[in-house]
Amino acid sequence: MRPVRLAPMNDPRNPGRLAAGGAGEAPAPVMVIGGAEDKLRDRVVLGRFIHLAGGSEACIAVLSTASSLGEIATELYRETFGRVGVAQVLGLRPQTREEANDPALAAKLEDVTGIFITGGNQLKLSSVTGGTRLGSAIHEAHDRGVVVAGTSAGASAIASHMMAFGSSGATPKHRMAQVAVGLGLLVNVVIDQHFEQRTRLGRLLAMVAQSPALIGIGLDEDTAAIVYPDDTLEVLGRGAVTVVDGSEIVTDAFQTVGHKPMMVSGIRLHSLPSGYRFDLAQRRLIPAGEPRAAEFVRTGQRRLRNLVRQIAAEGADSRTPERRRRPGRQLKRASE
Repeated sequence: MRPVRLAPMNDPRNPGRLAAGGAGEAPAPVMVIGGAEDKLRDRVVLGRFIHLAGGSEACIAVLSTASSLGEIATELYRETFGRVGVAQVLGLRPQTREEANDPALAAKLEDVTGIFITGGNQLKLSSVTGGTRLGSAIHEAHDRGVVVAGTSAGASAIASHMMAFGSSGATPKHRMAQVAVGLGLLVNVVIDQHFEQRTRLGRLLAMVAQSPALIGIGLDEDTAAIVYPDDTLEVLGRGAVTVVDGSEIVTDAFQTVGHKPMMVSGIRLHSLPSGYRFDLAQRRLIPAGEPRAAEFVRTGQRRLRNLVRQIAAEGADSRTPERRRRPGRQLKRASE
């Protein structure tokens, strides 16, 4: 079983928010949804997921371990995806780690083009699937270009740092939230969902105050953030995505005790409605119309550095391969 890969925190050589693919290649996008996505009318959020998964030719696996509704949750999404022409929908619902370690279950992800993780209890999801054959199979599928989406609890569980549970409120307080390790497809971020509807700003502020290296992402209902391999985030849906940047924070979080409010100053807060993009590596808003070419160049350079380090770790030469010289230049040098 291949272990789940999590990028090191605060590594300046690898600022990416997506976990690196095998052999340094860029993985597929990841889509995190704030819950209560429209399933009957325009289906803007689910429609984008289906498009990324291959449209009517998609083969989608629905992972409903987190849900308390049993097979009803799987059938709900099978029917929803079927309404827009997706004929191949597989249901996965392991309830124990033994089931999640079943090679036959993990093998079902070999031919899928999309993985959709339902809502429910994110701690149950991470406890059952984290570090199992199924958890590794999700990473492997993502590495080879399979888009992974999670809604509500499924969105929180996609990150390396998972908001396990906590209390609501706009004021950050000590002991307001509990964090656990998630599935690790998105690294160095913490995600909260039903954000505006359940007044969860306080606990996201508290979490970033306690771990300023993390970027906090709050997702409103029927709203999605799509994180691409170039570390850019695109907002889609009815509400907004809140980005909390604590890189310049001043706080007394380490002194606060009990459930008292904590002092948080210097936070950079971004509220992004549909159509806006954000650079997670540079922690800045991307102006409308700015081309993404530079972002892909940066992604390629980072993946090359990752590959060089992997080669070095295997005992090979760690130097970047030399560029090929043009035949003319080789002849000239030979004549000298």
